[in-house]
Amino acid sequence: MIITVGNTKGGVGKTTLAINIASARAMSGSDVWLVDGDRQGSAQIAIGIRSESNQHKGIACSQYVDGSVLRTQVLQQKSKYQDIVIDAGGRDSTALRAALIISDVLLIPFTPRNFDVWALADIASLVDEANSVRDGLRVYCILNLADSAGTDNEDAAEAVKDYPQFIYLDAPLKKRKSWANAAGVGISVLEQSPKDVKAQDELKNLLKILF
Repeated sequence: MIITVGNTKGGVGKTTLAINIASARAMSGSDVWLVDGDRQGSAQIAIGIRSESNQHKGIACSQYVDGSVLRTQVLQQKSKYQDIVIDAGGRDSTALRAALIISDVLLIPFTPRNFDVWALADIASLVDEANSVRDGLRVYCILNLADSAGTDNEDAAEAVKDYPQFIYLDAPLKKRKSWANAAGVGISVLEQSPKDVKAQDELKNLLKILF
């Protein structure tokens, strides 16, 4: 499966989520390739840290910020891997547009904040463009960095209904330090010690839905 974690809005936790998904799939035994489509290269740095440890299964990682290069490389090498996770940068980029053409799944993380909800219109437009030249792209929205209490989560989830391009996943990922702490060293919360059982359960639930 080729899955892109993307959004034209920055600061929604795309890289953190992409690393957690890729690392968890590797932990389960899949051959995984994490493709970093962001000029910042944070995912590649994190996987480099992971590779320095012998405690975890290795993950291949490459950085392609040019859309034509990303598309060509992924199509040429996809047969080598069971899962390819593309971390697209938080902007309308050629890498994101290319990823939408070649992916099986687009996972759009967004936070329960007005600016993030409003920005869904931008990524919806890109999805429409992609669907005009391809078929079969599954597009999911998921609340990331969700609040532990209050009504903002519910209000944000309700707003997704305005976009028929998306399927809302009722599997919110709560705001927890463990997500970023794990991703920062290239692992998932499933591999992290000490364990954050709540974060682990949330990731397991998401993986079950996606895969």
